[in-house]
Amino acid sequence: MAARKKNFPTVQATQPSKNTAKSRLESFLEIFEKNDEVLVVINADPDAIACAMAIKKLLRYRAKSVTIAHPNEIRRVNNVTMVERLKVPLERFKNINLEDYDKKVMVDSQPNHLPVFENIFIDAIIDHHPTPAGGWPNVPFVDIRPDYGACSTMLVEYLRAGNMKPSSALATALFYGIKDDTQNFENKSLLADSICFRYLFDFANRNLVRKFELADLRRSQLKDFNVALDNLKDSKGRYYSHAGRVRSPDALVILADYLNHVGDIDWVFVSGIHGDKLVDIFRCDGYRKSAGKLATKTFGEIGSAGGHKDAARAEVPLKKLKMGDKEFSSDALKRLIMRHI
Repeated sequence: MAARKKNFPTVQATQPSKNTAKSRLESFLEIFEKNDEVLVVINADPDAIACAMAIKKLLRYRAKSVTIAHPNEIRRVNNVTMVERLKVPLERFKNINLEDYDKKVMVDSQPNHLPVFENIFIDAIIDHHPTPAGGWPNVPFVDIRPDYGACSTMLVEYLRAGNMKPSSALATALFYGIKDDTQNFENKSLLADSICFRYLFDFANRNLVRKFELADLRRSQLKDFNVALDNLKDSKGRYYSHAGRVRSPDALVILADYLNHVGDIDWVFVSGIHGDKLVDIFRCDGYRKSAGKLATKTFGEIGSAGGHKDAARAEVPLKKLKMGDKEFSSDALKRLIMRHI
C-alpha cells in the first residue's frame, strides 16, 4: 500500500467563501496517489449514491481503484430502481476489509452519523450536514457546507472545476440527488443548487429520473391497495380506509398520498396492521388543519403519534386498542377519528 501522507490542507467548511471550487478540488486530489485503493463510504440514498459516483469520476485517473460501500440495506423502491437502472456498483460495508484500502472518503455523511463509521480513519469528508462541535481536526481534507441543499451540488462544482463533463448516468444520478434532497427545492437550498441543477438538465436522462420518482410501489403491495380501496369509506369530505395486514407500512403512506390527490377531499386516514401494531397515516391540506395535532389527540395516549400540519403518522400496539375478538376496520378507524376531529 502507498504510504499515508500527513498534514494535508483542510478546507474550512465554516468559511466556504474563502475557497474556490478549483482550490477545493486541488486540495482534495492532493490526497491521492496513483496506486491508491480508495474506499468511498456512504449511507446509501440518492444524494449519497450520486456523490459516490462523482468521486469515482474524479479519481478515475488519480487512483488505482475506487469501491463504494454502504452499511444500510437499500429498501426504498425508488432507490433500488436508481441503483439497478444506472448499474451503480455497490458493496455492503459488512463485506469490506478496511485494511485492503489505502484511502477512505466519506460523502454525504460524517463519522458521527452511524456507529459503524466511528472507528474508520477517514481521509476526506465532503458533506452538507451540520458539523459537530470541534469538527474533524484529524481528517486531512474536510469540505462541509451545511447551507447547501444537496451534497450532489458540491460534487457538480468539483466536476466543473476539473472540466469533467458527467456521463448521462452520472448526470442523471446527480440531477436526481439534488431533486430528492431539496424536495424539488421546497426544502432549504442555495442559488448554487439551482445553478448546478440547471447545468445537469441537458445531460441527465429526465425520463429515467421520472421513473425513479414514480417507482415507489412493489407488485406485492398492489393487493394492499385492492383491500384498502374496497374498504374505503367517504364521509363529509373525508376518506377512511383500513388495508388490513400489510407487508410494509410504506404502502399505507403511498395510498394516503394517492387518495389525498382527490380534489374535494379534506382529510385522508389510512390504517393497516404491520407486525403487532396498527399504523395510521394522516393527510390533509394543512390549511387551518393540523394532521400532527389530530394524530396526537387520537392516538398519543396509547401509542406514538405526531407529524406536521399536512402529514402525520401514529403507531399503536394492537393490545392497546382493546378490540377483543373484533377485527379492526375502516368503520373502527372512523369512530376513533370522529372522537377528536
